[in-house]
Formats: sequence, C-alpha cells, structure tokens
Amino acid sequence: MTDYFEIHGRDGAARLGELRLAESVTTPALADEVTADAGSLWTAERTLPEGSEDVLTVLPHRSFPAGTDERVQESFAVDPPDVEYPSASVVSSETAADTGADAYILSDAGGFVGHGAAFREAIIEAKGALPADTALYLSGVATPRNVSTLAYAGVDLVDAKLARVKGRQGMYLTTESEYFLEDLEELPCACEACRVPREEFAREDCAAHNANVLEAELATVRRRIRDGRLRDYIEGQARHDQWLTAAFREFDQQYGYLEARTPVVRNAEISAASSDTIRRAEIQRFAERVTTRYRNRFDNPLVLVPCSATKPYSESQSHSQFHDAVQFRAHVASMTSPIGVVPSELELTYPAQHYDSVVTGRWSEDEKGFVATVLRRYLERNDYPRVIAHVPGDGYRDICERVEEQVGVPFEYTVEDHPTTTDSLANLMSTLQGELKYSKREREHNTVSAIADFQFGDGAGDDLFADADIEMNSRYPKLQVWNEGGEQLATMVPQYGVLSFTLEGARVWSESDAPTKRVEIDNFAPHGSVLAPGVVDADDDIRVGDEVVVEGPKAFAVGRAEMFGAEMAESTRGVAVEVRHVEEK
Repeated sequence: MTDYFEIHGRDGAARLGELRLAESVTTPALADEVTADAGSLWTAERTLPEGSEDVLTVLPHRSFPAGTDERVQESFAVDPPDVEYPSASVVSSETAADTGADAYILSDAGGFVGHGAAFREAIIEAKGALPADTALYLSGVATPRNVSTLAYAGVDLVDAKLARVKGRQGMYLTTESEYFLEDLEELPCACEACRVPREEFAREDCAAHNANVLEAELATVRRRIRDGRLRDYIEGQARHDQWLTAAFREFDQQYGYLEARTPVVRNAEISAASSDTIRRAEIQRFAERVTTRYRNRFDNPLVLVPCSATKPYSESQSHSQFHDAVQFRAHVASMTSPIGVVPSELELTYPAQHYDSVVTGRWSEDEKGFVATVLRRYLERNDYPRVIAHVPGDGYRDICERVEEQVGVPFEYTVEDHPTTTDSLANLMSTLQGELKYSKREREHNTVSAIADFQFGDGAGDDLFADADIEMNSRYPKLQVWNEGGEQLATMVPQYGVLSFTLEGARVWSESDAPTKRVEIDNFAPHGSVLAPGVVDADDDIRVGDEVVVEGPKAFAVGRAEMFGAEMAESTRGVAVEVRHVEEK
C-alpha cells in the first residue's frame, strides 16, 4: 500500500503522477533533489533511518548488477522494513516484488538500458510484479535523448547522475545527440549554464547544461502525456538512436502490455506520420474489433470508398458526392491508412475521427499489407451480395485486387481517373441501379447496434437493443435508445462515437448476455467517483474510458473507468471510476 504516490493521468504505459512529499513532485521527474539514500549493506551495516516526508528515502539495500544469478540475489535479499514515511526499495527486474514501498529502483538498469529487447523484457517483467500504484525509478541511465522512451515504457522517476558524469567527461548532451565539448564552436542551447562565452564554458558548466536539458525534456514529456500525444513524439524522438528505435519497436510487439494501458477514447488526435503508426495500440485495437466484433446488418451491396482529410468522413465534400450517388442503396465503408476499414456506422468511433495522416499519394508496402489484411478479414466475416470498389488507383486499387484474389469475391470497379469525376460518380450510380434503399430507421438502429458490438463485444447490439426504439435528439449523430416502456437506455456520444448508459440501460446490460464490465465496490454508495481503495474487484478487460457497471451492497451505478481493471483491483490511491448515475439500495 502506498500513501505517497498517486497516478493522475495516463498515456499508454506512460503516467502522469504525483510523488506526495512535503512539496509534491509531478512525475515523470528527476528525483535527485528529493531522494535520500540510506546506503548499501554491502559496505556496512545500516541503521534504519528516521525518514522524513520531505524526501523519498531509499531503504538500506543490496544492489545486484545485471546477470546476477537469481539464487545469489535470493540468498542476499534484504527483509523489507515497515516504515511510515515515503520510501523506495531497491530490487532487480528479475526479483521485483511488493515490499510495501512507494517506489522501486531497478538495480540492474545499467545492464538493460541501451539494449532494445532486454529493456522491454526487464520493464514488463518488473511492472508485472510490482504494485500498479507505485513509482518505477531507474537510476544512473537517463539522458535527454532517451528519457522520453523511458517514460513511454512506464518509468516514473530518473536522476541526472549519468548526464552530469558525461558532462564532466566533456560530453555535451542534447535531445538528439551528444558531442565532444572540444568539437563545439558554439553552444546550441540557451539554458542558464550556456549563457557564458564559449571559451569560458568548462566541464562543470557542461554537467549543469546536461542536467538542465534533461529536466526540460521531462517537462516536454509531461506536457505530451497531458495532451495524450507522447506516442507521436516518440515516433520521431526514437529515431535519434538505434537502440531507442529497437526499444520502441519491441514495445510495439507487446500489444497486451500497451493495449491494457491505452484509453479506449480520448480527445487527442493521432498523427499518422510514419508506418510505425500502424502498430499503435489504438489502431490495432480498432482493426481487431472491426474484424472480430462488428457485424454488418444491411442486406445491401458494399461500396468501398477512399477516406478523406475531413473527419468525420461524411462531412467531407468527396463523401457528400459519394452519398448523393449511393442514396442509401448500399452500405459504405471507407478504406484508410492507418485505420484499415471503417464501416459508416463507426466513422465517429475513436480513433476513426481522431487521426490525421500524411497524404503523398503513395502507399508503402506496410500500409498496403495492413489495410489488405483488415479488408480480407472484414469480408471473410461479413457477407455481401456484391462488392463495389469506388477507389482510385494509387494504392487503393492494388489493395482491392490483392484481397479480391484472396477471398474469391469479384469486385466491381467504378472509378475512371478519380472517384469524384462526373464519369466515376455516374458509373457508381448506374452500378447501383435497381438496388433498394434502406430506411432512416434501419440506418439509425444499425448504427447503435454496430457501436454496441464494437464497444461491448460480438453480438452485443442484438443482445441489448433488438427490441429497442431509436430516436433522434436534435439530429444525427445525437441518437438516443429507448425501451418499449418509454425509458431511456443509452445515448450516443458524438465526440467519441460510443454509447453512454442510463441506470436502466446499465441494468439491461448487466442482465443481458452481452459481455459486461463490472466493478465490485465495498459497502458504500459512491457520489461523483469511486476511489481505488473502495474497489473490491474489477474485470481484467476494463480499459480507461470504458463504460462500466459499478455494484456493491449499498449501490448500483454506471460510469466511466479511469483505470484499467487490474490497476483498479491493486491500487490504493486515485480515482477508479467516474460515476454518472447511482441508485442506493
């Protein structure tokens, strides 16, 4: 249990936290000035310090370098003392365990920082063994160039030891590189340490500069976490060192670790600036849900169209032209990199309307391969009487022809030169000649059902809303769901393209066959929020931003998750659920 560290924000595995000392420290942060080391037991016996709420006390310890046999580590392990002040325990990534501390320092950090696969393995192993609401501290390894990647992986505290040592050795550090001081004709920085003539700039000044740049980079990282944009920054920053690129890509292969910690909805726009964006947890999650949860409910043909720069797509000029040609005679799905395939019902659902991509007119093989895989899986899951590809030739047609061969479904191509030319639109209209239109009610009902499938699980739309009435509240996309008795069950949130339940809707959800995400609480009625200490148990598949049912001996409630499920069950501080509606029993 920790009393001195609390998480306030999350961006994937990166966290915005508070080290609750006499003067609070916002993490990720430098810990040099707020850490007091009680000393190593290798050199002498140590008495347990009195401690103070002014600093994080590193308890007496025995550190083990990377590669030390686990049996040796176990033989010399230190029994954790029970203290009442902010404390840090020294462990290794291999033997990390809950000792009741507020922070944990990995003694073998110097052995794995600098090697992509080893870094990934050590961090994930340690995070899996340590309490979710404690800080992870890597000492003696942070530089301005690597600290953003450390934070991205889940590190909360670092120090400036390595940066200062390098400065005293004559190495001038920046966020992109490091230089021999004697090779610099001028100082490319305006920090306080660099505000001296170049000829007066000594190695001690260099050490101060390195620490200043490291601290400034941490401020940038915190800002990026607040904005939900750290991943965008990492995609560029990791290019400055081969091991950082390797580490970044190693973590992309750990979908389970990142996906569990990545919110299902948020306001931040995804910047699709490289092929690495395809491997983002949000992108992979959307593709997985579209191809395993979503099910088409229209009997009409499928029309594949290109995406648009305007989001949502339906508000773009090109899609308005497509709509005028289709006239509800076909089901429309957009093809796009990096998202894959976006059925029209899900065009608002995060991240389908929350990304911006670099448009060059050329598709990389990674993009083609990803979108083709998603389209193939989509068509294998959904049966259409016809598939009409109203797409241009620059990449889109290549993907369609590749998938056409794989699924054995003939595609009809309607584009001449460009999808919005008069001839192309006329071809699309004539190709759909004789097809029956679907009704507005069918479209609205299918939209709500499709979102429910995507949000809650395969078949959830039918389980929850088969007999429900869908009504407009103003205009699309402000849809509301009502039961036959005139009680509102849910409303569509246009900002994220998800459903938000009322209390009655939560009861229907809880009693249905649809997968329900539950949070069990203690003997109290929440008002406004459920704090982590009040959580008895929570489903493992809960993600930040998920709709959840909250239930305990004294209350039934519905709200939005602020932690992922395992974190709710483990944490002793922080908001677990923001409650929207509650009924006392």
